[in-house]
Amino acid sequence: MRIDIVSIFPGYFESLGLSLLGRASQKGLIDVRVHDLRDAAHDRHRTVDDTPAGGGAGMVMKPEPWGEMLDGILASDDADPDPVIIFPSPAGEVFDQRMARELAEERHLVFGCGRYEGIDHRVFDEYSARGRVRLVSIGDYVLNGGEVATIAMIEAIGRLVPGVVGNPASLVEESHEEDGLLEYPSYTKPAQWRGHAVPPVLLSGNHAAVDAWRREQRIERTREVRPELLPPELRGASRGRHAADESRR
Repeated sequence: MRIDIVSIFPGYFESLGLSLLGRASQKGLIDVRVHDLRDAAHDRHRTVDDTPAGGGAGMVMKPEPWGEMLDGILASDDADPDPVIIFPSPAGEVFDQRMARELAEERHLVFGCGRYEGIDHRVFDEYSARGRVRLVSIGDYVLNGGEVATIAMIEAIGRLVPGVVGNPASLVEESHEEDGLLEYPSYTKPAQWRGHAVPPVLLSGNHAAVDAWRREQRIERTREVRPELLPPELRGASRGRHAADESRR
């Protein structure tokens, strides 16, 4: 997978060279290329913004630098003829695990990181005819720019690319995967720590009982924290965490 990122703060993306995604890049599974938008601004101050048409507070990113930068990316020899061009935006569709899985199957993603009051909307109109433009939000809040949202999306997408995560089975049991429930709580050694015990069922060696406990924990955690994620047949009054714990003793 090729991933191009356009930003006025390219240093944000050094973190993508770490951990799993860094190793994936070294193996050639993911090819991340970061571009400084100011390289496409040719005045003395490398200006990429201007006052909003119609007046108002703040500044808007100019279309000319974006056009030059995106033209160059899309014209490169190994660019995909039909890339997905993603602009993080609080006005976009909400990013979720379903979208992450969908985008992990693409060959070429381009992320455009807006700043200030956003990007001149004509940029979206122009590139909608040359790729699949998507405005995407990572939640109902406003960030200073698109860089943090882009990193979050690349983390979520990149780990689903085949070969990036060493044990593919671990992806199935995570929150929001498979049946949409949240993940069960995890424990390790020692069996006792500061008066807190690992649930006995996890030490029993009974794999069927462990699976049943984990399933129950996923349902209870989802019911308490994100009840809207529960399928209709699992909705209803929670027994309460303490009651559930008592019933397992």
